[in-house]
Amino acid sequence: MISRFHFDGRLPDGGEVALPEALAHHAVRVLRLPDGAGLVLFDGHGGEVDAELVVRGKAAFARLGARRDIERESPLQVVLVQALATGDKMDWVVQKAVELGVAAVQPVQAERSVLRLAGERADKRLAHWQQVAVSACEQCGRNRIPRLRPMQPVLQWLAANRAATNYVLAPGGRVGLAQEPPPAGPVHLLVGPEGGWSEGELAAFDAAGCRRIVLGPRVLRTETAGLAALAVLQARWGDY
Repeated sequence: MISRFHFDGRLPDGGEVALPEALAHHAVRVLRLPDGAGLVLFDGHGGEVDAELVVRGKAAFARLGARRDIERESPLQVVLVQALATGDKMDWVVQKAVELGVAAVQPVQAERSVLRLAGERADKRLAHWQQVAVSACEQCGRNRIPRLRPMQPVLQWLAANRAATNYVLAPGGRVGLAQEPPPAGPVHLLVGPEGGWSEGELAAFDAAGCRRIVLGPRVLRTETAGLAALAVLQARWGDY
C-alpha cells in the first residue's frame, strides 16, 4: 500500500517540493521508505497528488505528479459535540470519528466533566487532537481535515446553535434515530461526559428544541455512544 501523508501547506501543480522535517523523518526514518518510493500527498484543500520520494543526504523531497480531484467526504455534515472525557478517550473519539466521516469536532465542557481544561493547557490539547485528526485522515483516505473547534462550555455553545438540528444522546431518550426524519442540513450530535448530562443541561437542551435520542436499551460509554450514532447517521443519510 502506498503511504499517504498530509503536506502542511499548499501543494503546487507539479515540480518538486521539500518535505517538512516531521514528514521527512516519518517517511525516511520511521517507515524507511527508499529513494524513489511512491507517495500520495494531500494538503487539506481537496484532492491528492501522486508523488515520488527523493532523498538527498539528510533532506527529503517529493517530485509531484498530477493532482487527482478525489473527494471522500460524506454528503451528511455531522459536527460531533463531545463533552470532555478523561485519559486517552478523547484521542480515541477524535480518531474514530474522523474515520467515520465527521465534518468537525466541538469539544465542550459539561457540568459533570471530570477533565477541566483552560488557557495554554486547552490550546495544547486542541493542537494534539488536531494532529490526531490529521493522522486519521492519512490512514482512512480523507483529503479534507475535520477541524477541532475551540473548546467552550456546553451551554455557551448551545446558545449560539439553537436553530441547528441538534441530537442529544441521553439514556431515557424519547426516540431512536430510525424514527427521525431526514435532516435538512448539517447535524450536531451531542455526547455527554462519563457522568452523563446534568438535569439542568437536559432542561436547557429541551428548551432549545434539541432532540433527545436513545441508542437502544443499553447505556453506552461516552467514547462509544457518539461513534455508534455516527455510524447510524451515515447508514441512514450519509455514504454507507
